[in-house]
Amino acid sequence: MTIKYVTIAQHERALVWKDKSFIGVLEPGKRWLVQPFGVVEIERHDLTTPEFEHSRADFLLKEARTIMERHFDIIELTESQVGLVYKNGKLAGVLAPGKRQLYWKGPIEVRIDRVELTDDPEVPASVARLLARAKQPLASQVSDAVTVVEVADTSVALLIVDGKLTKLLEPGLHVFWKVQRTIKTELVDRRVQTMEVSGQDILTRDKVSLRVNLTALWQAVDAVAARGALQNFVEYVYKELQFALREAIGSRTLDELLGAKGELDREIEATARGKIEQHGIRLASVGIKDVILPGEMKEILNRVVEAEKVAQANLIKRREETAATRSLLNTARLMDENPTLLRLKELETLEKVTEKVDKLTVFGGLDGVLKDVVRIQVPVS
Repeated sequence: MTIKYVTIAQHERALVWKDKSFIGVLEPGKRWLVQPFGVVEIERHDLTTPEFEHSRADFLLKEARTIMERHFDIIELTESQVGLVYKNGKLAGVLAPGKRQLYWKGPIEVRIDRVELTDDPEVPASVARLLARAKQPLASQVSDAVTVVEVADTSVALLIVDGKLTKLLEPGLHVFWKVQRTIKTELVDRRVQTMEVSGQDILTRDKVSLRVNLTALWQAVDAVAARGALQNFVEYVYKELQFALREAIGSRTLDELLGAKGELDREIEATARGKIEQHGIRLASVGIKDVILPGEMKEILNRVVEAEKVAQANLIKRREETAATRSLLNTARLMDENPTLLRLKELETLEKVTEKVDKLTVFGGLDGVLKDVVRIQVPVS
């Protein structure tokens, strides 16, 4: 016979095994264990770690459930449940579906909130922030259980569950259970976007090759409609702008293009808008930024412009000469009809002459100045 003295601390519990068979649980205090036959083993457990992890846990629950229920909180989750573990009122862990977990009844109060996965996959806001901002060791459990999505205030997000578009997520923090389902999100920027359709080589109606660059402003106003109808709505907008640009330029000659750029912009915008906006995308504006001509075509146009400018200059010169001649003719007619006006013109001419003469000798006095210095013969009709 062997007598064994055992002390169990206040924060401890002990499993007692005799000949490798479970006998019971020792609570705090001092014990004398008598071993008349066989071997008695003591297995100590610290209650400050409430989780009970044991290789024979399933056996103990089956063969000694009454004893186990007295000392443990027994948590058994179904395949459609996850468990949120709270210790002393604080979130401390996440239990996976189908998990069986034992917790010692002791100084740490353990509470399990069961969550049904058949419900909405989104985690309530009161818990979502705790899971999203969790630190280790909780963070590693959270990463296996949930998907965290933060939507910026300039965007919305499309929630896709098991390949199906489920809902539109507004800006903010969203957390979803990803256990037993596949969670994906697609962010859509709600701001006005700039799109460049560059380097388009297009033939005009008169077979002139141009390189054209187009700029457009667009905005996704209905992300659900756009995603539902289009595989890639950014690429779709680009293609429709490209088609509208080619159609507008291909139906015009070079002279028509260069002479009506504003009309061309409006036609491209109207054509593209009719196809784009039916899918929840708003086309704000469209404008051709550059029209690049081949080198030889530039030289030809430069010569044409130069010739036009020379012709315009000659026309203006001829108009001015005609106007001057007409003015002289009118003046001559007035002087012919009015001798006084003729004399005033003589004196005006005399004034201009005297400004350039250093010395002037006058004979005949004032009358000679008025009558003899300048004399214009009027032809007799």
